[in-house]
Amino acid sequence: MRKIIKIDAQLCNGCGECITACAEGAIQLHDGKARVVSDSFCDGLGACLSVCPQGALRIEEREASPFDEAAAREHKSLVQKHGRMGNARGADSGGTDRCAASAAVHPSSSFAPCTAPISLKRDQMSQADFSREKIKPGQDHANELCGWPIQMRLARPWAPYLKGARLLVAGDCTAFAYPSIQQEFIKGRAVLVGCPKLDEIEPFVEKLTEILRQNDILDIAVLHMTVPCCSQLVELVARAVRQSGKDVAVKSYVVGIDGRLING
Repeated sequence: MRKIIKIDAQLCNGCGECITACAEGAIQLHDGKARVVSDSFCDGLGACLSVCPQGALRIEEREASPFDEAAAREHKSLVQKHGRMGNARGADSGGTDRCAASAAVHPSSSFAPCTAPISLKRDQMSQADFSREKIKPGQDHANELCGWPIQMRLARPWAPYLKGARLLVAGDCTAFAYPSIQQEFIKGRAVLVGCPKLDEIEPFVEKLTEILRQNDILDIAVLHMTVPCCSQLVELVARAVRQSGKDVAVKSYVVGIDGRLING
C-alpha cells in the first residue's frame, strides 16, 4: 500500500499541464486524456496536483508497484530521445520537411493538443475543414509554424518541436509589421514570441533558459522592432544563453515601423 496519483478521466480535459509538472514522466495522454503510464514511475508526491485546472488529479492510497526511480529516469530519457525531429540535423531541412518528420515519429495521442506539432493538426483536418478554409488537402497554405503555443509564457520546454530546433524569438509586433515573416523567418524554425515591455522579464528569461537547457537548439534568430522597448529582446536572449551554459549562435534582425527589414 502506498500513495499514488489517481486521474479522473471524466474531469480531465487533456490540457497536458500535469505532463509538464511530472518530473518522472509518469503521465502521458491517451485518447485525449491524461493517464499514469506505470505505477512504478509515479512517486506519489503530487507535484502535478496544483497545476490541474479541472481538479482531475488527487492522491489515493492503494496497492501499487513500488516507485522505481531508475526506471522512471530511463523512461523519461527514452521519451525525450524519441521526441527528436527526424534526425539530429532535422532543423536544417526547412520548415515543411521538419514538420513532416515530426508527424512521422509522434503519434498524436502522446501530446496535449497545444503541444502537438502543427503538422499533426493539419493531418487531422477533415474534408469539411479544408472546404471551409477554401484549401485542398495537401495544398500549402503558407502557414510555416511547426508548433504551438508560440507565446514564451505558454511554451513548454519539453515540447517535441523544440528538440534540435532552430529558434526564432520574435517581438509581438513583428508579425504584423513585416509582411514576409512566414517565409523569411518562421519557415524552418520553432517560434517563440514576447514583448520586453509587457512581459515579466525574469520569467521570460527563465523560460528561455530552460528551453535551451532541455533542447539542443542549433541557433537563434532574434526579430524585433526598431523601437527602444523591443530592442531589449536581444539582451534578454543573450542572458538566457549565458545562464543556460550552452554555446548557441544568436543573430539579430530589426524591422522598422514601415515594415522594412533594416538589417539582416
